[in-house]
Amino acid sequence: MEISKSNQSNQSQFRQYLQSKNLAQITQGRYLNFVEIFFKWAKKEDIQVTKPDILKHLEYLKKRKGLQNITRNNHLIALKHYFTYLYQNEQIATNPCSFLKIRGTRKKMLYKIYTPDELDTLFDNYYHYFVRGYDDNHIPKNQRKQAKLNRQRNAVILSVLLNQGIGVSEVEKIELGDLDLIKATIKIRSAKRLNGRTLPLKATQIGVLLDYLQNIRPQFVEYQKNESQKLFLPLPMASHKTATNDSLKYAIKPITKQIEIIDKQFLNFMQIRASVITFWIKTHGLRKAQYMAGHRYIGGTENYLPNDIDNLIDDINKLHPF
Repeated sequence: MEISKSNQSNQSQFRQYLQSKNLAQITQGRYLNFVEIFFKWAKKEDIQVTKPDILKHLEYLKKRKGLQNITRNNHLIALKHYFTYLYQNEQIATNPCSFLKIRGTRKKMLYKIYTPDELDTLFDNYYHYFVRGYDDNHIPKNQRKQAKLNRQRNAVILSVLLNQGIGVSEVEKIELGDLDLIKATIKIRSAKRLNGRTLPLKATQIGVLLDYLQNIRPQFVEYQKNESQKLFLPLPMASHKTATNDSLKYAIKPITKQIEIIDKQFLNFMQIRASVITFWIKTHGLRKAQYMAGHRYIGGTENYLPNDIDNLIDDINKLHPF
């Protein structure tokens, strides 16, 4: 890529800057391409670029290229990254992208939002139908023990998803040392786009987790090839004697299908996360909800504001009382 004549040597350093932001490789490549597109259009050096130049480029992308707001916003984000990188390295005096924003790019999430009581009921129903009261007569006898262990572990995974509102990809990263039953907290490790954080456990989770640690997880250990500090361990497929390292990811699919059976309004675990974050915003405010959700930017948390139906109804009543 050729960003501009004066900063060809900055190419690798700018890529390192993008890598430091934990952006995916495909996103890094896209941002590098967007910056190149800008400089080919502007025909200017870094230090000559002004805020009007950025605005004219965005207008060019709209009128000449026919790009929608969301796509143009991605171009603006790429330029913000680039000029922030230059500014932090004292190569430019001011950032021409400062305070620029394209309206109409927020994605509205129109999930059915569960209340905390409804999430509790969802877990109780899951445990009743698929753990305590599950009829396993259709499962071959030599597979019933493993199937039961899977269901017991899956119930604990579901408890964490419903109460802590973490992403599915974060579940597999939790280790034994991240759980503190005395302080009633669980540490969630940082992910690609999410910050690490420590979240409180509900009182109802303590017994579930304690039983898992003392009685269920030790049975999973027997199937492991290597010692692991992961909180949730996989079990082997029917054709294997020992667990493989990546088989835990297949636990989410059966949980999803089972919840769909007991609740027709359930879509996916993004919906569950949205429900938890919406409740946090309502009870703790945006800033604390941002921390608990692991969002790096407040805008990520603000995306969940449309889901707060009670506040939306209040606003409607205030503006249109009749």
